[in-house]
Amino acid sequence: MVEESQQRSGLPGMRLVPVTDEIARQLTASRKQRSFAEAFGMGTAYEPMIGKGDVIEVSVWEAPPALLFGNQMMVDPRFGPANAGMVNFPEQMVNSKGTISLPFTGAVQAAGRCAADIEADIAARLQGKANQPQVLVRTIRNNTANVTVVGDVVTSTRMPLTAKGERLLDALAAGGGVKQSVDRTTVQVARGTEVRGLPLEKIIQDPQQNIFMQAGDVVTALFQPLSFTMLGAAGKSEEVNFEAQGISLAQALARVGGLNDMRADAKGLFVFRYEDPAALNWAEAPAVNAEGKVPVIYQVDLHDPAAFFIAQNFPIANSDVLYIANSPAAELQKFVNIVAGAFYPALTVVNATR
Repeated sequence: MVEESQQRSGLPGMRLVPVTDEIARQLTASRKQRSFAEAFGMGTAYEPMIGKGDVIEVSVWEAPPALLFGNQMMVDPRFGPANAGMVNFPEQMVNSKGTISLPFTGAVQAAGRCAADIEADIAARLQGKANQPQVLVRTIRNNTANVTVVGDVVTSTRMPLTAKGERLLDALAAGGGVKQSVDRTTVQVARGTEVRGLPLEKIIQDPQQNIFMQAGDVVTALFQPLSFTMLGAAGKSEEVNFEAQGISLAQALARVGGLNDMRADAKGLFVFRYEDPAALNWAEAPAVNAEGKVPVIYQVDLHDPAAFFIAQNFPIANSDVLYIANSPAAELQKFVNIVAGAFYPALTVVNATR
């Protein structure tokens, strides 16, 4: 429980929270990522369906004696003259109404149906006109059932789905694989209005996260997509990118060179964050901003040796701002430098006039 005395920062709407082991554990538990299997389900292998814009080819066989297709017919020239009782119709694209047109059958609904359904429909329409017709529908170009692969991959691509049942790692392989190391790459999947991301390393380690792809999925590979900003008396002040699997406060400090020994106040390490209200057990409901977040300032006292263990469990979040305050001695030194800067030029002038 975050005690009332710990919540007040002195600034309206903000909460000052001294970091304890309990606080670090609560934050770690609240940041458990929702897996792909939980968000999308494992799913099933894609069942091929014809869609608007797909290009298909229709072939018809007729048992002898051929009644409808027994004579030479004008067909796709790539196949040469039609054999008796068999014809290959030219390739055609499923139109915006979802239909195709064939001689002796009229418009046939194709979009939203599998090839077997279309074959049965055409064969039924030819009954009584052709002798025991047999129909084969073949997809020439799949323009609708694709997965888009973009981001930090070798080649952005559109991967067509087949009855094999392509999975997430198949999509990344179709793009030539990721450019960066596995442990620092995040994979994001967008399906409809749902967008989720997981570290690639976790997807490889847990087969349940290697979900089946669905038509229209967008897979994005991202290299170190998160960042925090370091300010104050640190080894260096800068924005630092980090990977989606997350880093601890101890790791974040190490990446900026730690505390500046000459300036830093070990009691004055602060983490500024817009926090999810459900992340901590508040003594009273905190005020939230327009995005439903609580402005929180976490304070870590590194004078306490136990704080170094806590820092290893305290998770850094995207857009965190870390600030290390200057020590009182450093502030005094700043004042001395200012005074000395004003005093020594005057002293130099006096000496010069003697």
